[in-house]
Amino acid sequence: MIALLFISLAILFAIGVPIAIALGLSSALVAVFGGLAPLQLVPQQMFNAINSFPLMAIPFFILAGYLMQTGGISHRLVNFASSLVGHITGGLAMVVIITSMFFAAISGSGAATTAAIGSILIPAMIAKGYHVNFASANQAVSGALGVVIPPSIPLILYGISAKQSVGDMFMAGVIPGVIITASLLISAYFVSKRKGYIGVEKSSVKDTAKAFYQAILSLLMPIIVLGGIYGGVFTPTEAAVIAVAYSFIIGVFVYREIKLKDLPKIFKESSVTTAIVMIIISSAGLFSFVLNGLKIPDLVSETFLGMTTNIYVFIILVNVFLLIVGMFMEAAAAILIFVPILLPIATALGMDPIHFGIIVVVNLAIGLITPPVGINLFVATQISKIRIEQISKAIVPFVIILFVDVLIISLIPFFSTWLPSIV
Repeated sequence: MIALLFISLAILFAIGVPIAIALGLSSALVAVFGGLAPLQLVPQQMFNAINSFPLMAIPFFILAGYLMQTGGISHRLVNFASSLVGHITGGLAMVVIITSMFFAAISGSGAATTAAIGSILIPAMIAKGYHVNFASANQAVSGALGVVIPPSIPLILYGISAKQSVGDMFMAGVIPGVIITASLLISAYFVSKRKGYIGVEKSSVKDTAKAFYQAILSLLMPIIVLGGIYGGVFTPTEAAVIAVAYSFIIGVFVYREIKLKDLPKIFKESSVTTAIVMIIISSAGLFSFVLNGLKIPDLVSETFLGMTTNIYVFIILVNVFLLIVGMFMEAAAAILIFVPILLPIATALGMDPIHFGIIVVVNLAIGLITPPVGINLFVATQISKIRIEQISKAIVPFVIILFVDVLIISLIPFFSTWLPSIV
């Protein structure tokens, strides 16, 4: 049955079946013919996988992201970031990184961040003399911050899958997100200095204050969301609803960039995205049910522990494994499939589940910018009108930098566990 599961899954992947459908079909096949569950229990098991109150945060954060893309928040964040660092060597590249950090802290999505910020700044960078390949790669990698900086959909999924506090996962992602942002800013500076990418005219104090005033309501959202969670005012799921209400009020009544005619399109796009994510989650839930029925997690655990009981060797092996997984599999599916298998091994070796979760999410964030499945690459190339081969070459230096970040975050648990421990 184990062979049937993975062979059928490989065949479905090979012929181009979407990952959610492939997971569901192969799992249902093994569940029925392997005697794990009758056919009528298959949809019930899939429903159970999404029948979770914390999961309700996902559609609301997705809707908040679409409201922000349309509501003028991205433009104001760009202007504020430009007033801060636009004049430095490589200033526009830094503006992309800082703006993406702000937007990621609100939208929780790498692809949404890449689309919203890239549509403004990739053309702006090209117009200022930046090479189109560098501009596209810089935006794609900055968009990956969307899955590390809270609120983040992968952090929610890990919290649910690992039975950890989603609020603690949000706090755990803050320092790693700042580390990654800082490393990208440093690299953007030195690359720009070598290639001669100069900054724009320096903003006056008055202009910077004006840009801050215009962006203050946008910048307040992550403070309200995270502050409300840790102040005990609302749960992470309720925080997602607050994010939607806040985005709607700001976009419609304050900035007045969302018109009533825009709402059907916003609701439609967010509904489609939510449906895709939920189908993946339900299929991955069925897949996990089958894995547990076949006792595959026990086999993997015995194999890993038989290879090594050294926690550092395990960390290296897990990093390599997750980096490869991220190249071929969407983050949501990877978390729901592999966390139940790998987490018991990690905890048996003494790892903190919160720290392990950040390792998982950061590794899978790199998957957003590595072919063949790197969704941020495809979003960025759609904006810049270049081939995937061009951006894949330009992304290599950024991937190396993120590898170093992964090692630092993996080997120093303090960065992931300190904030959750003091709040």
